[in-house]
Amino acid sequence: MDELIGRLAAKAGIGDAVAEKTVGIMLGFLRNEGPSDKVQALIDNIPGAEAAIAASSNGGLAKLMGGGLMAVGTKLMALGLGITEIQSVARELFTFGRDKIGADQMGEIISGTPGLIQFA
Repeated sequence: MDELIGRLAAKAGIGDAVAEKTVGIMLGFLRNEGPSDKVQALIDNIPGAEAAIAASSNGGLAKLMGGGLMAVGTKLMALGLGITEIQSVARELFTFGRDKIGADQMGEIISGTPGLIQFA
């Protein structure tokens, strides 16, 4: 997880704490919206991912906001990220994912998750 957080922080110009919350939010989104077996393989290959997902889920508020890509964008913007940083973080997460589970599986996650292709 530290490697991923460092890469995201450097790429998007954000702090490590924000990068860690961002990872949790994005992986939680993928878990809820993407192809579950492929996403779980990604999560299993990132030590600390489960803890980051758990720390980023805020129960009732998340349910009130609804789901999908718009809710993720709202959560990320609440952390202070703009659209440029969100795109940088998403692309870096996808690159990291390709390194961990391979380009084919990561491609299936991206194509199998509604709205995600625009960030690939």
